[in-house]
Amino acid sequence: MLGPRGVTRARQLRPLRLWPRRPWGDGSIMASMQKRLQKELLALQNDPPPGMTLNEKSVQNSITQWIVDMEGAPGTLYEGEKFQLLFKFSSRYPFDSPQVMFTGENIPVHPHVYSNGHICLSILTEDWSPALSVQSVCLSIISMLSSCKEKRRPPDNSFYVRTCNKNPKKTKWWYHVFGAVRDTAVWSILF
Repeated sequence: MLGPRGVTRARQLRPLRLWPRRPWGDGSIMASMQKRLQKELLALQNDPPPGMTLNEKSVQNSITQWIVDMEGAPGTLYEGEKFQLLFKFSSRYPFDSPQVMFTGENIPVHPHVYSNGHICLSILTEDWSPALSVQSVCLSIISMLSSCKEKRRPPDNSFYVRTCNKNPKKTKWWYHVFGAVRDTAVWSILF
């Protein structure tokens, strides 16, 4: 049978829909994120990096926000000091990095840690890979603190803290090496 303009009705094609009508389709992305977080949560509880402990009260209400208690590594400038890391996971985790920052009363004094808790660490932004995990982020932060030779804030700490977004992921970091000894980061605010 011929339809309008002489085209057989059976052959009339509908335009392809590239995206589901609902933002998360059938929930498979959200289910995938939750499954991954549950797996990482279990790994962090059963085999935490040295000096790290999951604050189990922090995950009772939501699997998307964790607090990890941290103790400075022995033999470092931070030995015996206690810190807290806040991890926030978006619905795009692990394809999108978690938001990670120091929180609480004791923020480490370090050249890559701002006094508001924001951490300048490339794996939290442009070097993030879905192959990384909460444990690997924790190990990187332990390593960053352990390799510190002098307790000091980043040179632009006051200005950054005064002008930055509350979410450290809204900061664009540029990593530079000045001289042969120190690395520093330069940042800008994403609008």
